[in-house]
Amino acid sequence: MTPTSETPAPAGYAPFAHLTVPNAALYRRTMRTFLSAKERFAVHLRPEDVYAALPAGERPAELETVVKALDSLVEWGNLRADPDTARVTAVEDFYRKRFVYQLTQAGEAAEEALSTYDEALGRRGALQAVALHDIVTQLRALLVLGAGDEPDPAKTYLALDALTSRFAALAENARAFMGSLQRTIDLHDVEEGVFLAYKDRLIQYLERFIQDLITLGGRIAQLILELEDGDVIAPLLRTAADREAADAAPEDAEHAGREAYVRWTGRWDGLAAWFVSRDGRESQARLLRGRALGAIPQLLAVVRSLNERRSGRSDRSADFRTLARWFAEAPDDGARHQLWRTAFGLCPARHLTVDADTLAARTARPVPAATPWAESAPLSISPQLRRTGSYERRGKPRKVEDRSEARRHLAEVAAKQAAETAAARARLATSGATRLSALGELDPLAFGLFLQLLGDALATWRPGMTRTTATSNDGSMEIRLTDPGDGAVAEIITPGGTFRGPDHIVDLTGLTGLTGLTDGDGSR
Repeated sequence: MTPTSETPAPAGYAPFAHLTVPNAALYRRTMRTFLSAKERFAVHLRPEDVYAALPAGERPAELETVVKALDSLVEWGNLRADPDTARVTAVEDFYRKRFVYQLTQAGEAAEEALSTYDEALGRRGALQAVALHDIVTQLRALLVLGAGDEPDPAKTYLALDALTSRFAALAENARAFMGSLQRTIDLHDVEEGVFLAYKDRLIQYLERFIQDLITLGGRIAQLILELEDGDVIAPLLRTAADREAADAAPEDAEHAGREAYVRWTGRWDGLAAWFVSRDGRESQARLLRGRALGAIPQLLAVVRSLNERRSGRSDRSADFRTLARWFAEAPDDGARHQLWRTAFGLCPARHLTVDADTLAARTARPVPAATPWAESAPLSISPQLRRTGSYERRGKPRKVEDRSEARRHLAEVAAKQAAETAAARARLATSGATRLSALGELDPLAFGLFLQLLGDALATWRPGMTRTTATSNDGSMEIRLTDPGDGAVAEIITPGGTFRGPDHIVDLTGLTGLTGLTDGDGSR
């Protein structure tokens, strides 16, 4: 596609006009080529140089397209064109259109602004544990400076400046990180494969920062209170403000000193509010810690939903909860009746055939589906039904099949399976904490139920954990798994072989009133 000239931008902003034209991508790549050339100390570029520097997959088919793009950028003020006299070898060459191009001051400024915009837009932020250590160091330095009779102005100013700089970077990066983390949880800007690949590292990163925030955040709050309770920080802030206003004109010195002191006081108040809870308001560090802690189960929930989506697993209880929420959010009873018929395929019993007049009357005066027959208007029955008394087809009626035997068999099978499952649960239920190695021999059904519970518990296990809890799919049993830390090996004998693995302390508890299961206190 050949670049075309567009409507010029407002005066002073013409170098940004190339961002809103159809070939904006070509113009951006062309300008980046000039920026790369400037880094190599190349001032002028010919059209052939620009064409060769463009990526092979993004390069136009003809050189003339690049020449027209360069001319448009010259028109907008991003580039400057100078006659290319270096290649003139004959008089005829003076009459040919040959130019070399270079960045203008306005074009370079526009590219710097765009680079800053792209960097800010793509910034994901980080939870900086190192910044917490630096804040502790600077607060201790302020305590040492405040202990003297006359704090050194230069050292005081540098310590406060370093403290506020590190704190501002910490707060801004934390805000950007938590924003990008929420987008990751919502799966708005991350692919499924990428999310599953880095979620473990992300969780470990969050856990490490939370640990540092708990330990160092308390230390920082204590140092802040020491500086405030000992009336140490106010003289230091005044000293830093006086040094900052030292270069002001004599007639403005007093006013500049007051403004500088107000700025330094505001910075200190922001730092203190970030780490110290006051007046019934929680500190920002505590809120950040809660937000980071809450992000971990949300990430695990996303992983679980992705696994279920990938395996095609259907959760009936989740479906019914979703349907219940839809019923609660329905605007009126008519919408709820429609949702009921759509979800379950059950319609009202008003299914008799009616004529056109009856339909018209029903449309004019709708009858709610919950209206009793005794209170509703009479139905107009078709004359054919009134005359013959039946719509049934003529001929021998279909024989009704007796399914009582099949239903009895299915009931016996269901009762047998329920009894076997209850026996397996009763076999697994313990009267308290016990070793896996002490479970003894298990039959296939009890062993299968045990593997399911053990797998659910180990799925929530994370490095550094010593205990975890999980519940069976039907909610009838709960397993509490604890690592004894002795490295023992457990063996469970089954008819199919011997199950071996690291020994754990296990507490299997029944959560229903089935016979043989334990209650929450461990009694049978």
